[in-house]
Amino acid sequence: MTSCQDGTKLRYWLTLVSGMLECLCFAGVVFGYASLVFVLKDDGYFSELCVSNITETDCRGQDEQFSLVFTIASFLNNFLSLVNGFLFDRFGTLVTRLLGISLYTTGTLLVGFSSAAFSQILFPALSCIAVGGILLLLTNMQVGNLFATHRSTIITLYNGAFDSSSAVFLIIKLLYERGVSLRSSFLTVSLCSIVHVARTFLLMPRTHIPYLLPQSYTYGMDCGKGNTYNVEQVERLRDTLGTLDQDLSETNKTQEDEREEAEKELSFQSCVLSWFFLWHLLWLSLMQLRHYLFIGTLNTTLNRLAENDTSLVSQYTNAFAVTQLCGVLCAPWNGLILDRHKGKPRADGETEREADLRSSCLSLFLTSLQCLLFSACASIPLLPLQYLTFILQVLNRSFLYGGNAAFISIAFPATHFGKLYGLVMCLSAVISLLQYPCFALVNGPLQGDPFYVDITLTLLTLLAFIHPLYIYVHCRREAHSRKNSSHPQVSTDSTLSEAKL
Repeated sequence: MTSCQDGTKLRYWLTLVSGMLECLCFAGVVFGYASLVFVLKDDGYFSELCVSNITETDCRGQDEQFSLVFTIASFLNNFLSLVNGFLFDRFGTLVTRLLGISLYTTGTLLVGFSSAAFSQILFPALSCIAVGGILLLLTNMQVGNLFATHRSTIITLYNGAFDSSSAVFLIIKLLYERGVSLRSSFLTVSLCSIVHVARTFLLMPRTHIPYLLPQSYTYGMDCGKGNTYNVEQVERLRDTLGTLDQDLSETNKTQEDEREEAEKELSFQSCVLSWFFLWHLLWLSLMQLRHYLFIGTLNTTLNRLAENDTSLVSQYTNAFAVTQLCGVLCAPWNGLILDRHKGKPRADGETEREADLRSSCLSLFLTSLQCLLFSACASIPLLPLQYLTFILQVLNRSFLYGGNAAFISIAFPATHFGKLYGLVMCLSAVISLLQYPCFALVNGPLQGDPFYVDITLTLLTLLAFIHPLYIYVHCRREAHSRKNSSHPQVSTDSTLSEAKL
């Protein structure tokens, strides 16, 4: 029995480590697009859109096509998250991962067999890589449930690894400069799908990893008769145990038990129609738009600031890609901020969820502040300053997506995580489509100068501070209500109702 438990713990750690490597090496490679564009331009993709005259070559048409490829890929990466979330909640990990692996492999094979003569193949290829990658991340984030005390830290760590995986395209770029063809690199990445499939069957559950874990919960390769409950089974079991406990001793039923029971009754609709969801959507959408526009236009911006010096553009492109590797180092700091209250005594009558919400205020505020500083630096047309912009961008991006997933897991019931995560990513994707009109505005009426667009987005970023402010006020109101109320049930009901629209 002891050896079985030891094997279960070992499996937990193998799942954690292998999941981080999967996210680090594959899941978010599409966001290293600036490095890939450098290679694609050198190979002549969309080169027919360049117009040459006696003095210079105008490649704005080519730049627009590359920007459109990224716009569509990043849009589908988020928009289809709604479908992916429902798929994950309904059919579980196995089906979702197999779909993600299939899409990812299709995308890498399409890039591998593409050429300048078939440049349009980049549109479906990058889209498949983006959607397949987000599916890998979605199924891996539940691994945080295996380590309850560090749940938010692990979720943010995985999102940081997702961000850092964009450096994979830098590796492909460096290999290309040393004679390794684009086809060879992407075919190698395609072969790695064998590892993803093996991990799916050996180190991941068929359904979901519940939170909180049942005793001796196991998955993958069987070890004796370990528990393999999914989320729904665990919550039904928890309801049954709660009823038995109440029959045995009414005096042992605490306010936290009542609160958790009420939270289970929250419907998906009530979650969506809450102020928590609305402000979180605005918070994510504004900052994501800023990041997508920055990444999608980075190559064009560097060419403008470097006055089309190819070697200088390559140097800054490499610097940007290298900083992306730091995402996996930055993200856990956000997780530590979110989990800093774990293991400490809570205020009288305060539930675990309320403590988590209170702890999230600082994380949400710091993320908003980072984006404001990043956007301000990106708006200044000074080439050496872009090194600082790169650092702020990767720091903010690692906080943004890790904090997004962690907040949804904190603020809403676990049974709706996939759907709510997918919905917020889907709706934010619609907002992110504004990046292409912004790019067209810069290339057209603004004649290549993005200053006014950058300033506008920087000012809009100020609206992101509404979210942490609302959470802070909500937590203060809850603490005041709990202090003045002598009836725990009244406080519980008001907590769940006041967050609704």
